[in-house]
Amino acid sequence: MAVSNSTLAIVFLVLGGLAVLFGTVLVFVGPIIIDDQIVKNVEINPKNELSYTMWKDIPVPFFMSVYFFHIVNPDEILKGEMPMVIQRGPYVYREKRWKDNITFHDNNTVSYMEYRQYFFEESMSVGDESDVVTIPNMLVLGASVMMENMPFPIRILLSTTFKTFNEGPFLTKPVGELMWGYDSKLVDFLNTYLPGMLPSSGKFGLFAEFNNSNSGKFTVFTGQDDIRKVHMVDSWNGLKSVDYWRSEQCNMINGTAGQMWPPFMNTESTLPFYSPDACRSMELVYQRSGVSRGIPVYRFVAPKTLFANGADYPPNEGFCPCRQSGLLNVSTCRHNSPVFISQPHFFEADPVLLKTINGLSPNEDEHGLFIDIHPETGVPVNVSIRLQLNLLIKSVSGISETGKIAEVVMPMIWFGESGYIDGPVLNTFRTNLVVLPMVMEYMQYIFIGLGLVSILGAVIYFCDKQIKSKMRDQPCTDVDPSSSASEKTPLLQASAS
Repeated sequence: MAVSNSTLAIVFLVLGGLAVLFGTVLVFVGPIIIDDQIVKNVEINPKNELSYTMWKDIPVPFFMSVYFFHIVNPDEILKGEMPMVIQRGPYVYREKRWKDNITFHDNNTVSYMEYRQYFFEESMSVGDESDVVTIPNMLVLGASVMMENMPFPIRILLSTTFKTFNEGPFLTKPVGELMWGYDSKLVDFLNTYLPGMLPSSGKFGLFAEFNNSNSGKFTVFTGQDDIRKVHMVDSWNGLKSVDYWRSEQCNMINGTAGQMWPPFMNTESTLPFYSPDACRSMELVYQRSGVSRGIPVYRFVAPKTLFANGADYPPNEGFCPCRQSGLLNVSTCRHNSPVFISQPHFFEADPVLLKTINGLSPNEDEHGLFIDIHPETGVPVNVSIRLQLNLLIKSVSGISETGKIAEVVMPMIWFGESGYIDGPVLNTFRTNLVVLPMVMEYMQYIFIGLGLVSILGAVIYFCDKQIKSKMRDQPCTDVDPSSSASEKTPLLQASAS
């Protein structure tokens, strides 16, 4: 039996109403469903394969690029002249990170140790680990500054020790040895008779203590009871705070472990994290919105106050004794050696620092640090953390190895750790946490639009049918020609008579 047009119109009217109703419900219920899906995928839970795998094994490519500041004029520096450096590198290392000793606790926290290994990537490097560069000898120049206020005879004895072991103020060695350790009779002597004085019990190198090591025991919140706390650090090595600094605020362990953050960010959000390497908590701030690899992101960068001194930014007074803004004194957590960290090439530091070294040229694109993060999930999509290691050097009376060195914070190396989501992980992340929520958001408007079109079409059809029906039922009002002629006859006759 054929379906009448009226029945078809009623069907469209009903379906349109249902579509509008369903779309309207999605407007209110959709965001709740999306947020619930995000929460389930973001919390640290072994049942969530995607997020748990990313958290546990970090399957994304991660690299460390190292640049050395090769000293061009070591002899002139000993005479008091300005240091001149040339940047060498990058020497790129593939970084493997994984978590072990994972233990879940009843208070919705999880403890773990994160390990790291480095593998040289010659194809990505400019040069080889056999390249020879010249940098300050930390054992000599660093120790000299540390002993500056000791009695003069002790300083003479220290200088004699340097001569005995043939240690000079500068090192000229292959990159690989400077990175991972070199043989030194002085190091062997100190490790034998003064154990614990040096950070490493084996060879002495700038990164000797980092390779095949862990960053300490982190205990973080899983977010299963409160998603706003997911990844936030509860303790590090059992500590709620550290004792490296001079104020309670500076000693606080804030934020996450620096890999993921709580979801549902906005432009007022910040990225706090605790860095064991820097011995302190740091915080990045929102800069701009953008798109990275098809995923909407917020870019967070270091504020100018991050390494500002106490005079320029009073809350940083606890990190002092300070020098110029842009330098963080980390001697208290580095065996009291006069070591400072900064952004590369003294980017965003006090301009006076650039007047003490010849060969630096800071710019944001090459030397600024940033994290591009998906705001809805708190998952970083693109990361570039860049820091510079500096050593305070100067002439110390009684230690002839220091010559007439002018006091200067000397750049030694800078390194950038970078990683980004790519490959199958990127596709899975984009599908589950970006595309599907976006489709659901669009569906609500599609249903409302289709419903309104269906209702409008049905209404137009009914109106059109009603108009045509009225036109067919209207009575005829035309005049009969024959009756008109007969009515006119008496008038014509009267006129004629």
